[in-house]
Amino acid sequence: MKIQEYQAREIFRNHGIPVPQDGVATSPDEAKRIAEDLGGTTVIKAQVLVGGRGKAGGVKLAKNANEAKDHAIAILGMDIKGLRVEKVLVAPAVDIEKEYYVGITLDRNKKQHVVIVSPEGGVDIEQVAEKTPEKVGKLWINPAYGLHQYELREVLFDIGFEPEVIPRAAAILDRLYKCVVANDCSLAEINPLVKTSDGKVLAIDAKINIEDNALFRHAALKELRESEDNDPIEKEAHHRGLTYVRLEGGNVGIIGNGAGLVMATMDEVKRVGKGIATPANFLDIGGGARAEVVKNALDVVLMDPNVKAVLINVFGGITRCDEVAKGLLEAIESIDLKVPLVIRLAGTNVEEGKALLVDSKELTAVDSLNEGATKITEWLS
Repeated sequence: MKIQEYQAREIFRNHGIPVPQDGVATSPDEAKRIAEDLGGTTVIKAQVLVGGRGKAGGVKLAKNANEAKDHAIAILGMDIKGLRVEKVLVAPAVDIEKEYYVGITLDRNKKQHVVIVSPEGGVDIEQVAEKTPEKVGKLWINPAYGLHQYELREVLFDIGFEPEVIPRAAAILDRLYKCVVANDCSLAEINPLVKTSDGKVLAIDAKINIEDNALFRHAALKELRESEDNDPIEKEAHHRGLTYVRLEGGNVGIIGNGAGLVMATMDEVKRVGKGIATPANFLDIGGGARAEVVKNALDVVLMDPNVKAVLINVFGGITRCDEVAKGLLEAIESIDLKVPLVIRLAGTNVEEGKALLVDSKELTAVDSLNEGATKITEWLS
């Protein structure tokens, strides 16, 4: 789960990370009021869950409150990579002497958190790593004994942080790691961490991603979720708890259990369809899906007016084929199904599932994925 910058800044403050005071506005007048309270030059920053805000014109400097209002008028409502700006962050401008990058993420291969630092802040760390890898330092954290100051200071020194900045940057990284652990973050980064002209070290940007599977432990954090979805069907699907991605130009709704199986189903439709049948979406009902989940999945897929046929491919491991069949029958009863529907069932309780579907006139059961993709292609030809 991604959260907005203003939300991440507040979490950082709660963990003792030095972040300048700020305010968030949903209207130009509110932005003006916050700028008046802060005084001096301020930064007006679009709050959207994508990067590249500055390049898109979503970050502007305001010399006074009236200018802050003007910038808010320009930024609020603008489109940045398909997302509409509904809020702006108003923060005091900082006299920056030097920018750095510090972050902590999860290295899934090593099953450890890793600290990533660079004396080149303010730009994408991926670009720095690609063009000048010698300017990126990494420190893997052994979960058995945690993070130690001497390790942090060593990696910061080796990568080129100035001696006077190292102790404060190390202290901030220590707090950042505590923040990561406390909030089950998959990513927490400060880009840039800055040294000001008067010698302070501050976090003037904040980014946090939280592990979705840990949200049951964090009711307050779950409430911070804001939609990343510009597509209304994706928004509705995610509201129902479904893993769904809509694809442009497709005409076959795809439903399966497990990301790999769904992708294999999409590939087979693409291969057999030869341009006649193409996937319209990715929808994974997950393992152990009950009848209600299957019903919701079919309902969401059919919201797309471009869908002219539906292919459901289920391999029953944890998921029971009879539960999938029940969900389909319930869904068909509650909707006016106007497109052909093909289902392939295999695995746990497959015979029970097929028995439930045998009298249905609205769908066609097949024994293989290839057979299902072939039938749909023939119907759409």
